[in-house]
Amino acid sequence: MITKSQINEAQSKWGNYVVEIGNLKNNKEAYVTSTNAMLNQLYAFDLAEVLFKPTGASNKQFRLNFEGAKSYFIGGNPNYSEDTGFALQPWVLVKFVNKAISLNENHAIAMGNYFFTNSDGQEIKVEYTFGYIQDKNGNLKINLHHSSLPYNHEK
Repeated sequence: MITKSQINEAQSKWGNYVVEIGNLKNNKEAYVTSTNAMLNQLYAFDLAEVLFKPTGASNKQFRLNFEGAKSYFIGGNPNYSEDTGFALQPWVLVKFVNKAISLNENHAIAMGNYFFTNSDGQEIKVEYTFGYIQDKNGNLKINLHHSSLPYNHEK
């Protein structure tokens, strides 16, 4: 059975990777290596279909493969020309606040807000839903990633 502590640990790793990638923004080889490690360790591209809808994607809003997800985080892929590299911001802190977690034997879903703090101390709130499955070693991997900016009715 997947546990809340496993979810919290996976979210912490995800946030730490996003911060690390941004810290490496002046060393392309290093941030590409870190992004590959993040996607291989935390996403289930090697196990199942991954449903990935990142926050800032609108032209190619659904990323159903490794390269599409990678492009969102670090840009540079001409197939996803709208990507500027979300993780290269850089961010100094990522904090998850789970509103609800649904735990099942072989999968779990977490929903809430995560907050990204930039180097000026400005915090940006983003809504998310992440789905998790376990690999053969019991490690959680993301098979659903949907995030969006909160609805702004004042537009």
